[in-house]
Formats: sequence, structure tokens, C-alpha cells
Amino acid sequence: MKHYLQTLEDTIRNHWDLPSVADYGGQSYTYGELATYVETFHIFFEKAGIKKGDRISICARNSAHWAISFYAVNTYETVVVPLLADFHPDSIIRLVNHSESVLLFTDTDIWSKLDPEAMPLLKAAVNVADFSLLWSRDDSFSSAWEQKEKLLGDKYPEGFGPKDVHYPTDNFDTLSIINYTSGTSGDPKGVMLTYGAMSDMDDFANAHFPNTPGQTMVSMLPMAHMYGLAIEFIHPNVDGVTMYFLGKTPSPTTLLAAMKEVKPYMVITVPLVMEKIYATSIKPALAKMRTLLAIPLVRRLIYNKVRNKLMAAFGGNVGCFIMGGAPLKPEVERCLKQIRLPFTVGYGMTEACPLIAYEWWTDFVPGSCGKPIHEARIDSPDPQRIPGEIQTRGANLTIGYYKNPEANALAFTEDGWFRTGDLGIMDKDGNIFIRGRIKSMILGSSGQNIYPEEIEAILSGIPYVEESVVVDREGKIVALVYPANKDELDEATLKDLPETICTLANISLAKYCQINKVELVDKPFEKTPKLSIKRYLYK
Repeated sequence: MKHYLQTLEDTIRNHWDLPSVADYGGQSYTYGELATYVETFHIFFEKAGIKKGDRISICARNSAHWAISFYAVNTYETVVVPLLADFHPDSIIRLVNHSESVLLFTDTDIWSKLDPEAMPLLKAAVNVADFSLLWSRDDSFSSAWEQKEKLLGDKYPEGFGPKDVHYPTDNFDTLSIINYTSGTSGDPKGVMLTYGAMSDMDDFANAHFPNTPGQTMVSMLPMAHMYGLAIEFIHPNVDGVTMYFLGKTPSPTTLLAAMKEVKPYMVITVPLVMEKIYATSIKPALAKMRTLLAIPLVRRLIYNKVRNKLMAAFGGNVGCFIMGGAPLKPEVERCLKQIRLPFTVGYGMTEACPLIAYEWWTDFVPGSCGKPIHEARIDSPDPQRIPGEIQTRGANLTIGYYKNPEANALAFTEDGWFRTGDLGIMDKDGNIFIRGRIKSMILGSSGQNIYPEEIEAILSGIPYVEESVVVDREGKIVALVYPANKDELDEATLKDLPETICTLANISLAKYCQINKVELVDKPFEKTPKLSIKRYLYK
């Protein structure tokens, strides 16, 4: 297994002048410029007394400077602590303290809401926007910061070049990242991932969706989340793929404008993005041609035209759309399969760095989330028919949760398999089909297991439903629904909407899992960074 930092080192040496990271519509940096920044930070770290193994937090929106900051910390063998820019200031302070971070890369807006006195171990804060020093606790840090360029010149009097790039690769078992994740069921936990876990994930990705230097990608997922960090950023970029960062969550117009200009070779995204494109573009276009779709030959021509138009909207070079983080609505999945869009839906979690299952789009089985990337099993007497907990093991897995022995004790089985907390089945070919979260499962009055996610999949196919959460209230199944196009509904339709939705859903549901009541909610459900609904907030 090749170390991902060895790959990065090779790419920098061989492609010094190739663009590496860029802000879409803004500043761009070559691999050589990136490496020079990284070396400058290393000199600062050393002068300031920062040691290998110290924690350094990054809390800002995606940018080229975020990427440079990550590499600077990661290649120095200090532990990166990526924090979501959307975390509440109190949460940022709590996680900086919990991780024992000595340095914080952030921006002026976030920093203005933080109290440095509430973070006693923190020694300095750096502005990601322009790499200026925001604050330091003592003169040693500010002095080291002011001297870093001079010290770089002193160390490399003939200039820093490709031959000077050396990154550590004998550290597979060393802690690399502490990634705090809230998931969908409670307080954040610090997932500890090693350089070996990261290298294993890059190794798998290279074998299944390899990259070529000079290719391009648009980054839209938060790099503070492992899906965005490992799959959308590290894997392509260490291989020579130029990354264009959109910063904050883009509007559909901005996203498609970037895609047309950048012409990415691959799109890493979440189902919600494709679902919105389906709802606003694909579905209306097909609805206008409903009569023609009844003719087989014409239907194929129409599907081809829709696919070609969609591919062109994403720049025309996309080899595969990889989706993860949440299930894809069945209606959308069926349509994308019909038009032969090259897409696949994977399955993973932060603790797996992040992939657990994946399959290339040509072999992807609809409704599944692919095959295990290493080993997986279903804790069930009949794994093909009776859902059980999905358990996995492999070199990509976490070594545990930082300073959380209670969570560590529950994370693994006695024989060393990681407990995902997800319920699923696995067919004879090894394809995994997720049924829901163990904590979400409802036990019916007659003893049947009821999976809210399956009921929500039915609800998603009803035109009036934008999104839903199914809960158990005193033995009754209640569906909380955020209605689609609420402002376009007249008063009478809106009044009857709960009963209408309930009736339409129950037509497709078995008697033991029929919905007893539908309640409309006024705003979209709160979501995690990977856009899964925070179910624990809704009871």
C-alpha cells in the first residue's frame, strides 16, 4: 500500500508547475507554490515550538488556503482537527478544548465570535483568508510568524525546489486526524484516524476510480467532513487533479456555471443535489413528453437526449457521479437508471474514512449501496432476508474515539468488528441494502420490526412531500412532513394535505406499518454536514 503523502510528494516533484488548488473565480496555486507554503508553515511550527502529535484545528469554509493549511499540518505530523464552519461558536470552543488544539486556522468572522480566554491551551490563531496572524498568546508565536519567510530563505539560499520536498511515510499507525462528527443521533465524537487508514482509502480509490494529472474537479462538499476530505479532495489532489473550491454552498446556477467552466472528470456529491436537479429539470422535461414515452424506440431517444443534456450541463467530461451520505430517493434512482446516467451510491461513515461499501456504476445494483470495500457482515440469522446490524472491519477503520472510553467500549464486537449502528441485508453477490438505523427502528404492536426509512422512501414518491421523518408516538406511527411547493397550494388543498398524504402512502404500505397520522412542519428538517436529517431532534 502506497502512502498518500508519498503520492503527494511524487506529484509535487513531477508536476511542480501544474495547478493544484484554486478558488473558483479567484486565486490559483501550483503544486510548487503549495509545497512552498507548506514548507514555510513547517518552519513556523518548528520555531514556535509546535511538536509532532500536537493538535491543530481548522475551522473555515472550503478554500485553496484551507487545503494548503491541511497539508501543512498533516505533513508535519501534527494532528489535524477539521471543524465545520457552521458549528456554533460554543461548540467550536468546546471542540478546540476537547482536542487540546494549540493552533487554530479560521477566518475573521468566526474568530470574532470566539473568546480566546475560553481556550486556555490555544497559543495562536491564523487567518485562512490571507494567512495573517489573527492573535497570539505570547511573543514567541508572533516572533516565529514574522520570521518564517526569512528563515525559509536562510534554509534554502538557492530557493526551495522539487528536490527539497520530503514528507513522512513511516507513520501508518500514527494518528493523523481527529474528525468530530455529530452524525444523526447526538453529541459529536472525535473519530481518530491514522495515516494508514487514509492511505488505505486512497489505495482503494485508486483501484476503483483512478485519476490522471491535469484532470479537474469542482469541490462542493465540506472538507471538515471525511467524505469531502478523503474522497473529494485528498484522493484526487495527491494524484495531480486540480481542485476548484466553491466556498459556501453554491446555488444551482453557480454550481452549473462552475461545472461548465471547469469540466470535471468526476462529480462527488450527495443525493440531495441530484434530487433537486431531477425535480427542477429532468422530471418536468419528461412530464411534457409523457405520451411519446409510451413508444419504446422514441422513449430511448428521449432518455438519451435528457442524459446528454444533463452530462453537458456538468461540463461533458464526467465519467461517474458518486453519491453518498444519505439514500437516494427511489423515484430519482429509477429515473437516473432509465436515462443511463453513470452514477453510483456508496455507503460509509466517518469511522471508516469514510467508505464501507461501493460499486462502479456499470455494476451498481439499484437500491443497494454497493459491495464491501473490505469485509462486512450482517448480524442476523438470515443475512439475505432478515435485517441485522451491518458490521465491518479493515485497515480504513478508526482506532477509536478521542478521550471517550464509553464510546470505544461500544464501538467494536468482541471479535473485532466495528458496529455501524445501521441495519441492512446482503444478497448472495455481496451487495448491501440498508434498511435503517438501529436506533430508529420501531417495534410494532404485533412484534414486527418497522423501519422508518422504508416508510419515508414511500412518502418521497408522493408529489406533495419534499422530505419526511417517521416517528413512534405511544405505539402510533406518525409521519412528520415538510410539504413540497407549499406556497403554491390553495387553502383547501393544504387543509386536506395530511389526510391525502396518509391515504396515498398507506396504499403501498403493509398493514402492520401503516401511518396513523401525518403532521406538516413549517421548515425543512435540520441536517448533518452530509445532509442526513438529524433524526434525534424529532420525536
